[in-house]
Amino acid sequence: MCTRIELLGVTVDPLSQEQAVGQIHAWIASGETRCRYVVMPSAHHFVLLRQHAHLQAAYAQAGLVLPASAPVVWAADLLNKPLAGRVAGKDLVPALFAAADEENPIKVFLLGAGPGVAERAAVGIHRRWPGVKVVGTYSPPLGFENDHAENLRILARIADARPDLLVVGLGAPKQELWVHQHRSQIRAKVALCAGRAIDQLAGGNSNLPAWMRELGLEWLHRIVSEPRRLVARYARDIWVFPQIVAREWWRQAREPSRVRS
Repeated sequence: MCTRIELLGVTVDPLSQEQAVGQIHAWIASGETRCRYVVMPSAHHFVLLRQHAHLQAAYAQAGLVLPASAPVVWAADLLNKPLAGRVAGKDLVPALFAAADEENPIKVFLLGAGPGVAERAAVGIHRRWPGVKVVGTYSPPLGFENDHAENLRILARIADARPDLLVVGLGAPKQELWVHQHRSQIRAKVALCAGRAIDQLAGGNSNLPAWMRELGLEWLHRIVSEPRRLVARYARDIWVFPQIVAREWWRQAREPSRVRS
C-alpha cells in the first residue's frame, strides 16, 4: 500500500479507487479470519472527529481510511498533501462487485438502510454482478446499538451467513462506532462503513444529475431532498470544516521548514 499521510489530524490512505479495490480483494482472498474494516471520511467526519474520542479510536484502528468527499480532496491539495482522488462508498462498493470473479464469487452481507431496501439492493446486485452472492440482509431497528441482545442477534446473523464482505450502511458515526466496537466478533473478512451505498444499490438517488456527481455536489442534492434533517448539519460543516483547514494551512505557512521535510 501507499505510505499513509496525516491530514487534519487523521491518518489517511492516499489510494486510488482501483488500488483500494485491489487491497480489499486481497484481504478477501487471504486466509485471515480477523475482520478488517474500512472507513471513508467526508468533511462531516472531520468535524465530528475533533471532539469525539470514540470515533477517533475507530479511525485509528481502521484497515483503510479513504477520503470520501470532494472537499476533503480539495483540502489535501491546498495543504500540499495530494490524494489520488475521492473514494466514496457509493462508488467503491460497485467497483468491488465489478472486480469480483464469477468463477469464485464473493459472499456479501448487507447491513443497514430502511426495511426492504437491502432486499431490493440484493436483487439488483444478483442481476448485475454474477461474481457477487448476497448471503444475508438486515435492517436493524432504531436504537439497536444500545440493545445488547439485538447486537448479539445481528452478529449471529452475520456469523451464520459467513460473508467475505460486510457492507454497513447505518450512517455516520453510528456505523464506524458499531463496527469498531464489535470488530473482534464480526465474522467477515472485511467490513465497509459505506454510508448510503445500500440505498444507492437499491435505486436511491437515481435522479441525481451527472454534473452534480462530477462536481462533488451530492451534498447539495441531499439537502434539497431532505432539508429538515440535513440543513443544520451541513450548515455546521460548511462553517467549521473550512476553519479547520484554514488553521492547518496557517500553521504550515508559519513552519515552512517542517512542510519541506
